[in-house]
Parts: sequence; structure tokens; C-alpha cells
Amino acid sequence: MPCLSCASTYQAEIDAEMIIHFSGLKNLDKPGVRAFPKIVVCLVCGFSRFTMPESELPFLANGAPPRESATPERCH
Repeated sequence: MPCLSCASTYQAEIDAEMIIHFSGLKNLDKPGVRAFPKIVVCLVCGFSRFTMPESELPFLANGAPPRESATPERCH
């Protein structure tokens, strides 16, 4: 697919890691959602696009990252 900005076919697909933060004051206390999309970058104009993996869409829809399994601390 040619670049949507300049119609060049000189593009590269790269793996990326990003943290998506939700905007607004009400979301300041929410941690970001880690995502690992593939990004297509036009090597002529720099226009970039990406698609989120389907497995990460529910976390964006819910506005929260997956919870890590916590091991309860034992009292000594």
C-alpha cells in the first residue's frame, strides 16, 4: 500500500514498543497501556501508521492495563 501522504512505496515496517497514556486530568492516576504494534514508516516523508494487536484492544477499551498477578506477602 503506498504512503497515504506522498504516495511513495519506499516504506519500512518495524516492530515498536509504546506506552499509551489516557488524556485528561481524570486519568492522571491510571497507568499507561503497554503496546507492541508494527509501525509502517514512509522513508520519504516520515508519515507513519500502525495497527494495534487485537489482544491489546480490550485494555484500550477499558482504559486500564492488564493486571500483573500479585503474590500476596506473607507475615513473619
